[in-house]
Amino acid sequence: MNKVNYQRKTERAIQRLCAEGRRPRLLLHACCAPCSSYVLEYLSEYFDLTIFFCNPNITNPAEYCKRLDELRRLCREAPFCRGIEVVEDSVSSGVFLAAVSGLEAEPEGGKRCGECFRLRLSRTAEYARTHGFPLFATTLTVSPHKDAERINLIGQEIAGTCGPEYLPSDFKKRGGYERSLALSAEYGLYRQSFCGCAFSARRDGGNG
Repeated sequence: MNKVNYQRKTERAIQRLCAEGRRPRLLLHACCAPCSSYVLEYLSEYFDLTIFFCNPNITNPAEYCKRLDELRRLCREAPFCRGIEVVEDSVSSGVFLAAVSGLEAEPEGGKRCGECFRLRLSRTAEYARTHGFPLFATTLTVSPHKDAERINLIGQEIAGTCGPEYLPSDFKKRGGYERSLALSAEYGLYRQSFCGCAFSARRDGGNG
């Protein structure tokens, strides 16, 4: 079976949503500054963006604050982020730990990660619904360590029950990941060596 070209789906969705010069409001779930950099540069051309920092999987307080601070700094310094607000979700790491209870020993990329994606995208969609955003998306698909198809299927499923439309993506395509590396170097962004949760840190998981 042929794999879905999610980059093409993104382009078609942008063409439809932004016809006649429209700039829809879009709530963008962001995991960190490096992954957000290219995505913000790309999407800010078409949408009025708000960033939603929802990452209860980052259970180490110092690591959590460092990633949030770096994201806020990127938004202050990068010209393509001008006027973009960063909203921090109020959900606690305890909610994440409850969601992945019993899956602690799963390998990186296994069932635990699926529950993590679902929690963060569900929170994003709910915030979008209650605050009048017609669209939501995530930066997670820019990482080569993340399965874009899996993330998109979860996003589309949540959109079907929550209300706001999900913008599909595979932001690593067309040089997106490489551009995120270049922007990270340009702005001196902190690049973490693991996904965020203590379980991935123990297994030396990938960025994002």
